[in-house]
Amino acid sequence: MSIADPSLAAAMPEAIRRWHAIAQARDVAGLGTLLADDAVFESPVVHTPQAGKALVTRYLAAAFDVLNNEAFHYPAQWFGETSAVLEFVTEIDGITVNGIDMINWDTDGRITHFKVMIRPLKAINLVHEKMRERLLAMGPRPA
Repeated sequence: MSIADPSLAAAMPEAIRRWHAIAQARDVAGLGTLLADDAVFESPVVHTPQAGKALVTRYLAAAFDVLNNEAFHYPAQWFGETSAVLEFVTEIDGITVNGIDMINWDTDGRITHFKVMIRPLKAINLVHEKMRERLLAMGPRPA
């Protein structure tokens, strides 16, 4: 798994550096210190935003299992003062998945908003199916 272009290291905000380390390690427990308590996750297939650290952790943990395989990499990244856009590419069941993670963080460097967009339609449908299966296998949603 390739997380980041080494030439970007100097410009990379600390929140994104931490995200890369957690994503690369698939460290679900590490999300506990990276996510703000009131973090919000916006899925490419779920209409309503998922609010709260527990739900965001659940969705990102499922994404680690579904998307974060040996083909996963971030070919391009753009950084703002408290936001970043990370383009990702991976392959699942022979289908190329191309998307972006739009990430915002607070002054403490904790992620407050995480939005995922995916293309093409065939990839969205596959990710929807795989995420649904993974989330169901995780058991009931946290309250």
